[in-house]
Amino acid sequence: MPTTPTNAPLLTRRELDARLGGAARAWLDEALAEAEHAAAHEDTEQRPGGPYAVPPWELRYAAAGRYCGLENADSVRALLLVGARAALPALTRLYEQGTAAERRAVLLTLHRLDVGPAALPLVEDALRTNDTRLVAAAVGPYAAAHLDAHNWRHAVLKCLFTGVPVEAVAQLARRSRGDAELARMLGDFAAERIAAGRGLPAGLTRVLDLTTPGPAAPTEES
Repeated sequence: MPTTPTNAPLLTRRELDARLGGAARAWLDEALAEAEHAAAHEDTEQRPGGPYAVPPWELRYAAAGRYCGLENADSVRALLLVGARAALPALTRLYEQGTAAERRAVLLTLHRLDVGPAALPLVEDALRTNDTRLVAAAVGPYAAAHLDAHNWRHAVLKCLFTGVPVEAVAQLARRSRGDAELARMLGDFAAERIAAGRGLPAGLTRVLDLTTPGPAAPTEES
């Protein structure tokens, strides 16, 4: 099972251009043009090939790593999703039919899209897996904004259980502050680990400290 320390920042188009070779930049130009064309023709009846054809930009989404490098794929896919103004049907399709890397890119981009809480089922699905790449991506800014308190607490515990560093949890300090129920859950989790003769995850003490009531935490934290 691969591990993900934290989510690397998504690169801007300018940053990508500085890293990509000429052929990759040309491919990205074409891919983004197709995504923007799709956004301008959101009526499915206007799609080339008819309403059931797969939009060309979605095929580009899957091929991003091959043409732009695996290290740039998340950023390229995020640009495509934003350029296409991807709605819930496209996001769900890309997530359900995609590889782990393609799913991760969907999760990392949700907070940049105008989908409100409608994409929460994708986050919840990722949090049911033991793939640390998906768990880390699922606890980003979108989850911080839309997960209810009960599910958010379980997402924090999921990170501790699977070894995802708590630094991956967006708005951790703000949402943990003064949360007595989270403190209780963390205490129970710690007691179970100790009783089983297992060590405590590195981030548990930090999160437990954050649950102590105190001054409001900064509003922006990754």
